[in-house]
Amino acid sequence: MIEQLKSELAERAQAGLKRKRRLLQSPQAAHLVADDQHLLSFASNDYLGLANHPDLILAFQQAAQLAGVGGGASHLITGHHQFHHEAEQALAGFVGSPSGLLFSTGYMANMGVVAALLGRNDAIFADKLNHASLNDAAVLSRAELNRYAHQDLSQLEQMLAASNAPRKLVIVDAVFSMDGDIAPVPELLALCEKYDAYFLLDDAHGFGVLGRQGRGILSHFNVISPRIIYMATLGKAAGVAGAFVAGDETIIEYLIQSANTYIYTTASPPALAAALVTAVNVMKKDEARHQHLRDLIAYFKENLSLKKWQLMPSDTAIQPIVVGSNEATLGLSNYLLALGVLVPAIRPPTVPKNTARLRISLSAAHTLDDVKLLIQHLHEAEQVLAT
Repeated sequence: MIEQLKSELAERAQAGLKRKRRLLQSPQAAHLVADDQHLLSFASNDYLGLANHPDLILAFQQAAQLAGVGGGASHLITGHHQFHHEAEQALAGFVGSPSGLLFSTGYMANMGVVAALLGRNDAIFADKLNHASLNDAAVLSRAELNRYAHQDLSQLEQMLAASNAPRKLVIVDAVFSMDGDIAPVPELLALCEKYDAYFLLDDAHGFGVLGRQGRGILSHFNVISPRIIYMATLGKAAGVAGAFVAGDETIIEYLIQSANTYIYTTASPPALAAALVTAVNVMKKDEARHQHLRDLIAYFKENLSLKKWQLMPSDTAIQPIVVGSNEATLGLSNYLLALGVLVPAIRPPTVPKNTARLRISLSAAHTLDDVKLLIQHLHEAEQVLAT
């Protein structure tokens, strides 16, 4: 087996698909140190710049003094700390849901929710560009998986209308992580209501960014429904770690009793939960942070003018530039890296073949000058590399 794995790794490297971890040697920030190089980073999902926020650091330190470092046990034994309880209440209230439940990661949240709520005789309806965690969750549940073309609501309706499954669940990224576009949530919810389906929204890249005070996709569209099962990760805009699911009280209680990825794992450190409560409070009071991010997004879109590469249509902090081939995309990423600017090259299978791209992540931690410098280097790079 080892020889086969070596061969597969060599093939991956030959195709320009082998990934390498960078060694971060500083706090997560717009300006960081990685592999001994000082870099201006557009590679992180720290959309609000909270990962190194002094209030969150202080909350974590004080909570660790009170609660220790480790969770020590699963939530259903002795691992469910008061700090976890307070974070669940704060997060659910922030997004306007009656109840919430913390998970250790977003991947575990999606796996736990889908596998707990659906089984062999049920049906899942999924956008083809959904995150890998939603795809894996669908397979784990053993429900019938129906995948519709990206944002194709007509095809989704045909699938829903043809289904006789006792339980139907539409699962969708709220903001698609590699394209930056936003799911048409009101229209999707209307289809769920029409065909008696429930609706799992993965708001990993919308929570903290979209809506009033960063309350997420539900606030962005001003929608509320007991059919919505809302999931958001907490290591991106919230700046900490983990994920939470929010929704109807009965669904949350059922997940506590039935979601394996919740039941059979040690609770996350209580100090993380305390930091999350502080993150919510910062998002509520520091609206200038959200406005600054919106201003940077607008400036970037208005002032970047590319002729051979394609800036995808996105109103979010994710601004992808499609280059095409793996080699050309890696070349562009390396060109920027040599100038001290870190923008990751995203290649298949993360994105479809021949759509390799730079994934630019803007953050409230960036200054306008940071974004101006990025634009300048991209314009220069197109002149040098795309001729």
